[in-house]
Amino acid sequence: MATFGQRLRKIRTDNNLTQKDFGILFKLSESAIGMYERDEREPPFKFANDIADHFDVDTDYLFGRTDIPKSRIVNSKDQTEFEAFINNPEHGIFFRDYLSAPEERREEMREIFKILQEKEKGRKPGDIQGES
Repeated sequence: MATFGQRLRKIRTDNNLTQKDFGILFKLSESAIGMYERDEREPPFKFANDIADHFDVDTDYLFGRTDIPKSRIVNSKDQTEFEAFINNPEHGIFFRDYLSAPEERREEMREIFKILQEKEKGRKPGDIQGES
């Protein structure tokens, strides 16, 4: 697995930032960025969180615990809305196997549902599906 410094350098270079630019962005010196990239210095928790938030990656990715930059997490509100939707008799035909499906398949179905919800935001009754 990659180190924090390797991931930091990759994110910086993938975004065409010099160490100086990166330092300005996060209010750190160029030498501090260099030390983090060489793994000579451990990053403060806030700095790691700021990088994760700014570049939309997980801290587990930054610290080399996973090679997946951003995990797909379904929160409990999304889960509840999804299950209410599939338990509606009008919708249940399509999702009848959801509750008995393996967790991996259920996660995929929730992701599809989130995509459909996003596409339908702002749609009014009478609008053609997929148009808002």
